[in-house]
Amino acid sequence: MTARTRPVVLITGATRGIGRAVADALAEDHRLLIGGRDEAAVAGVCGALPDALPFVADLTDAGSVAAAVDSLDDVPALAGVVHSAGVLGSGEIADLGRDAWRHTLEVNVVAVADLTRLVLPLLRAGRGTVVVVNSGSGLRSNASGSLYSASKFAVRAFADGLRQEERDSGVRVSTVYPGRTATDMQRELREFEHGEYDESAYLRPESVASAVRFVLTAPPEASVEDLSIRPR
Repeated sequence: MTARTRPVVLITGATRGIGRAVADALAEDHRLLIGGRDEAAVAGVCGALPDALPFVADLTDAGSVAAAVDSLDDVPALAGVVHSAGVLGSGEIADLGRDAWRHTLEVNVVAVADLTRLVLPLLRAGRGTVVVVNSGSGLRSNASGSLYSASKFAVRAFADGLRQEERDSGVRVSTVYPGRTATDMQRELREFEHGEYDESAYLRPESVASAVRFVLTAPPEASVEDLSIRPR
């Protein structure tokens, strides 16, 4: 398989955590667009992979995202988009102001919807797959977690609606629900919870990446619509 014939997948949040693990899992047989805000970090990941190009954008900035998409002149089609970028957002409702709600929803929902809208023509051309990396918090909400859960419930609704809208175009849409995973976000959450960060108790990012690869490479007649992966 040459570089020109490899399926192209865009991964947001690809410089660390689950996003970076997805990049590693796909690198052998895909051309990758490595998404991130930090140009140097994106370049570092691209340099470590056999066939990767930078997709540098601040997902909270509509102009930045549009410019990054406009730069994809030599990409005729996308085989997939993996939405892995996200922020946590924790706290009791009594302590959360509008800015906290706006920031978390902007990153976890609005940015996902807007980027998907911009690349839909490329996804339709490639009969590609949209993968939304959600969370167990997208299925239930707990005290001090309503902000994060609200964003994940909302992006789940986005994915469900998009799936129905794009079914006839051949675009598949999947939501992957990882349980607690050994990432920087988990460290942040455990610090907020005043608990120990025990990596052995969590999923490895590579395990979640294997699930994402399975979704992306499912046979064309199959659609993995929802997939939950939990620590044992």
